[in-house]
Amino acid sequence: MKGGLYRFRGKEFSLFLIVLFCTTLLLCTWERIPLLTTLLPPAVVLPLSSDTQVEIPIVSSVQSGPHVHVNKEKDVATDESSYSSSSPAQREETGSVNEQILETEKEVIKENSTNSTETESSNKQSPEIDNNGAVEKNYQNVEEKYSKGEGKNVYLVAPVGSANASFSMRGQDEKNFIRTTENQVCNYAKGKWVIDNTRPLYSGSGCKQWLSEMWACQLTQRKDFAYERLRWQPKNCEMEAFEGSKFLKWMQHKTLAFVGDSLGRQQFQSLMCMITGGKQRYDVTDVGKEYGLVKPRRAVRPAGWAYHFPSTNTTVLYYWSACLCDLEPINITNPATDVAMHLDRPPAFLRQYLHKFDVLVLNTGHHWNRGKLDANRWVMFIGGKRNTNRKLAMIGGAKNLTIHSIVNWVNAQLPKHPHLKAFYRSISPRHYVNGDWNTGGSCDNTTPMSVEKEILQDESSDYSAGHAIKGTGVKILDITSLSQLRDEGHISRFSIRASPGVQDCLHWCLPGVPDTWNEILFAQIIDASRVQKE
Repeated sequence: MKGGLYRFRGKEFSLFLIVLFCTTLLLCTWERIPLLTTLLPPAVVLPLSSDTQVEIPIVSSVQSGPHVHVNKEKDVATDESSYSSSSPAQREETGSVNEQILETEKEVIKENSTNSTETESSNKQSPEIDNNGAVEKNYQNVEEKYSKGEGKNVYLVAPVGSANASFSMRGQDEKNFIRTTENQVCNYAKGKWVIDNTRPLYSGSGCKQWLSEMWACQLTQRKDFAYERLRWQPKNCEMEAFEGSKFLKWMQHKTLAFVGDSLGRQQFQSLMCMITGGKQRYDVTDVGKEYGLVKPRRAVRPAGWAYHFPSTNTTVLYYWSACLCDLEPINITNPATDVAMHLDRPPAFLRQYLHKFDVLVLNTGHHWNRGKLDANRWVMFIGGKRNTNRKLAMIGGAKNLTIHSIVNWVNAQLPKHPHLKAFYRSISPRHYVNGDWNTGGSCDNTTPMSVEKEILQDESSDYSAGHAIKGTGVKILDITSLSQLRDEGHISRFSIRASPGVQDCLHWCLPGVPDTWNEILFAQIIDASRVQKE
């Protein structure tokens, strides 16, 4: 009995040793055995088609007070760089109807990938959200939407330098998402503001020959001029450094014309100061009469200005056309007559002088509100008749029709004038907070808050402009998003002739933001010339 018992215990002990040995061997070689991975289901990798886009509206809180919403559209995630933001963005689902939000003299426009209709709506405020929690929540929403296979429109919001400001496309080479290549023209609207102590390009107090006193903030009570030292740095490409002599050389025997509203006039004066370095130029002559730019009787100013640089036979001019359509008195014998506003007809000035221009820069936007139209007694006409279409009678519809009409007209003229390079400048943003220009609105910030905040979107946030130029030979001068970051650069309360309680948060101090518009314009002129030669 004892012998049998001992034999049984010996076998049991041997079996225990075998099991222990096998377990030890398994543990030691666990990482080398793909047993677990063969038992688990394969990981699901979401395929991203080439047209799948990650939309990144850049939201900037550049005010010391309430947040200002900067609307950005159509951004493609190109790499794991940081996305600039300091306040939340609204989300749009794929397939929703596009909406155009119109305010008095201001628009915030959104585009969707499926529709191109525009509708008027009231001004909407973006809700304020604590940034610390908003960033993480937005990224969780991105992962959640793609895991569910939902729509393409995804918003990422993160401050530059944030630990959460990177979004990796799994299984994709990030180079596949970079749209700006060596063979493509640079998108100068993408980039960031950087400090440059060599700025400004001219003196605001010295450029008295060309610069209106009301826009020369150096002549006002303003004390902080840090805004003058910011320079726009495009992303993934170099922008031609602006020099007056270089500009005149490129524009030798050529004429550049700005046609638009008072923001176009600011861009014109900015360019004149940039070309001359803000210095007095006695050789430059006034050639306004050659373009019919003379001051009518009882008028405060002429309809525009034109100056000729004899050293290079270069002319730079500006013509005031706030709505970019033809204006015609209905009853020319009656001084108080209404004025026909022909939405589908270009200004008579363009029809008469377009053949003389080599570069044309168009803009409109801030006169498209009911108050301006009524004050000027402008009555909408289409096809030579008073408009009876209710949809077109709405400001948004009328404005959109006019922009498409003028762009299409210019495009149709390009074959007749192969030397002409035409640009449509996107809308310049306003920064009124807590009201409008006549209701106590203000823009009190004087400190640049936009340094190192990046604009990464590929298409303009001015939908009307971006949509109108598509498929035409007219190029967009996209300045909306980069200007939206610069609320400290407005005239604000420092206007020389300001009324009590009224601030100018529409026009810019010069030197200032419009100088950058001209730097980009010059770069695009050079690009267009080089492409034409090729």
